[in-house]
Amino acid sequence: MITVLGSPNLDYAISFALESINSIKLEAFKRFFVDMPVDPYIKGKYRSRRLSRFKISGNELIKLPHGYLYQSKAYNPLLGDIKRGFAELDDQLIALDELKKLVFEFSAYCKLPPDVDIAVHQIRTSCSPSNFGNPAPEGIHRDGCNFVGIFAVDRHNIIGGETHLYKAKKEKPLFNKVLNPGELLLVNDNEFFHFTTPIKPITDGEGTRDVFVLTAPSLFTEE
Repeated sequence: MITVLGSPNLDYAISFALESINSIKLEAFKRFFVDMPVDPYIKGKYRSRRLSRFKISGNELIKLPHGYLYQSKAYNPLLGDIKRGFAELDDQLIALDELKKLVFEFSAYCKLPPDVDIAVHQIRTSCSPSNFGNPAPEGIHRDGCNFVGIFAVDRHNIIGGETHLYKAKKEKPLFNKVLNPGELLLVNDNEFFHFTTPIKPITDGEGTRDVFVLTAPSLFTEE
């Protein structure tokens, strides 16, 4: 099911859309979010992350050489102008048909040309009663690519984590929603800023928010 909130396709000077992908079995992903490497670039150790990049060749998903994530400070005032290195996605995760379905869905809906590389960020944000989790520590921002997809895999024992879209940083959000597991938000990064609110646990103990974030192009540098 696709709920079109902006233009029906994301290939021109476009908008955003929310899609519920019922064909992807979320259980296949969940074990890969356990014991992920901690993001060393964020204080507080509440975020863990892996990252790989791909291209689509016919019906195949091809993993490209690894490198560094690089954004300028114009897009990421917190971590811009830093080459960030992350562990790659687990090989067993990459081999899943479910991941291929997700990347193909993102590419098809955004009408990406075949030569565009796609980054897949696997991110878990954790929280506890003494340490809230911040999915967007850089604040309201653009990523510096053309298209962004945020796919919700799981929410456990949390409130918050509401995703917002803005036409300008100082305006009120024109879209705000907690993304439920199985929902994919597609955004034209040239047209919108985005942000996700902090999370905190509902009860004592840890809470987690698991997502894949896809970007095209990948913002990778190999040097």
